Amino acid sequence: MAGRWDDWIGREIVQRDTLDPALARRWLAAFDLEEPQGGAMPHGIHFCLCTPEASSKSLGTDGHPSRDESADSFFPPIPLPRRMWAASKINFQSPIAIGSEIERTSRIASIAEKDGSTGRLGFVDVEHVTRADGVETVRETQTLVYRDNVAADAPLSPPENGGGNFGTGEWQIVETITPDPCQLFRYSALTFNTHRIHYDLPYARDIERYRGLVVHGPLIASLLLGLCTKNFGENSLASFAFRAVSPAIAGEPLHLAMRQSEDGIELGSFAGDGRQTLKASATLA
Repeated sequence: MAGRWDDWIGREIVQRDTLDPALARRWLAAFDLEEPQGGAMPHGIHFCLCTPEASSKSLGTDGHPSRDESADSFFPPIPLPRRMWAASKINFQSPIAIGSEIERTSRIASIAEKDGSTGRLGFVDVEHVTRADGVETVRETQTLVYRDNVAADAPLSPPENGGGNFGTGEWQIVETITPDPCQLFRYSALTFNTHRIHYDLPYARDIERYRGLVVHGPLIASLLLGLCTKNFGENSLASFAFRAVSPAIAGEPLHLAMRQSEDGIELGSFAGDGRQTLKASATLA
């Protein structure tokens, strides 16, 4: 697969946006936050800038923009229909202030194929560089994974709670929330994310075989970034990385956990039965 898509490696797109006060207020409202003093927005706001601009008629069955062989197709048309945001590695250079003019340059860095327990997998790494008023603010390498469709009678994922429990003892800080469909809808709107697993329950359950609506990985990442802000202060991180482990389902308790050691900050999100849904790490500026 990888050799077939070599022409896509190095492709770039440049998007422009404005972090206007209205967008800032909506983002803060989604997380029940007050407007920051000085106008510098918290970590995570960059996920909502330079969002997809594909027309509605170009969307695929799952809600993602379609991909094809044309020179205008930024992402390669890997013939695996299911797409998910698998991981990100983020470096924070400087905060993004309300009112900033934003420019983001995105580049296809690598394309690879692997065999997983569920079949063929396609991986695409995308490097993003975000600038605010000409100053570099965020560097991120995002990993997308593409998978085959699942059988119509496949077991729903993740399995029902097997009776286990999340143990808080090894974590220094734990917060428990229950993401609901309203929160998922708001985050989809903020990021202009039309992936149907986050808002269309029949599609999520019957087509992609999830047990319920799936909580966005970057939404959980943003909640973990908020946990860091509460404990270390605003815009206190130099780096943050996360990796999706297992689906988190809307309407079910989600434990956000953090601990600090000499090696850095370890974070994670866990379902009620102890199943880890997201693994993350951070370093302080």
